[in-house]
Amino acid sequence: MVDDETTIRLALSRFLRTRGFEVEVAESGTAALEALQRQRFSLMLCDLRMPGLSGLEVVPKALLADQDLGIIMLTAVNDATSATEALSNGAFDYLTKPVELPDLQAAVERAMLRRMRTMERRAVDRMIREEVALRTLQLEREKGALREMTVSVAETLINAMEAKDLYLRGHSQRVAELGAAIAAELGEPDYMVELVHTAGRLHDVGKIGIRESVLNKNGPLTAEEFAHVKDHVQIGLEILQPLHHLGEALHFIRDHHEHWDGGGYPFGRAGTDISLGGRILTAADAFDALTSKRAYRDPMSAGTTLEYLGTQVERLLEPRVYQALTVVIARGVEGLPRL
Repeated sequence: MVDDETTIRLALSRFLRTRGFEVEVAESGTAALEALQRQRFSLMLCDLRMPGLSGLEVVPKALLADQDLGIIMLTAVNDATSATEALSNGAFDYLTKPVELPDLQAAVERAMLRRMRTMERRAVDRMIREEVALRTLQLEREKGALREMTVSVAETLINAMEAKDLYLRGHSQRVAELGAAIAAELGEPDYMVELVHTAGRLHDVGKIGIRESVLNKNGPLTAEEFAHVKDHVQIGLEILQPLHHLGEALHFIRDHHEHWDGGGYPFGRAGTDISLGGRILTAADAFDALTSKRAYRDPMSAGTTLEYLGTQVERLLEPRVYQALTVVIARGVEGLPRL
């Protein structure tokens, strides 16, 4: 009970005690806030006009100390506007002086009921948020496990495909590592780096559908054979398309043979129409292909490869992706040739 008039404090507190309430009194707003720091209260009856802190100033400070506190304002008849302002700041109700005791009891009972309902609603909201957060975490874990299982199954196909050609073994893993390193060098967030890594591991899964005679051919490909090889992108997408949880990684796989100038395949995308992950994988794939031994040629050194790819900037590669590639190779990536 907060009021600077002693008679009012005593009269109202005495009445409330007869109705079974424990009551503490405070002669000012400052004293009331100090009491709220010491212990917890269900309800505060607070005069609107007091020396020092006014009731309007006390309300937000009191609710900051205890958001569950119910507040009833006491005001003179001509202060209804101020009382309404107090309600907008969080007070439950207001009574005009002189206070009729039956009105006081009814207001207190209403405020206590409202406080209880507010606390229950807040508790329910908190439980819902906690349940949603827990379920979201579980779904993310399940999604991660599903993604990893999917990648594992797809890698089994890739390993089977790479086993057909000695020169392809480890290619997908190297592209994944190099692509992730390039994405990190570009300042992409962790989730993007992980997506590029996943796409790198899966980017050649479609080669499982390419004829061995073409994959292992010791010499240049005919136009028909090259067209057949290009089919591996579409075949890979058809294999992976049902796996929607792979998200943007599917776009990166789709775009890993697109060229910055639009001369790539399968869709002839150009510039920023190519997904960033696709642009990164193009660079990683090209670097690993050129530095790996093939049946028809020896591997190129890292330095020679970077020099050659430098001539392909604005054609095959985006300039900033090429720049990131040179930084990454200079720094070194495990399993890849160094400068």
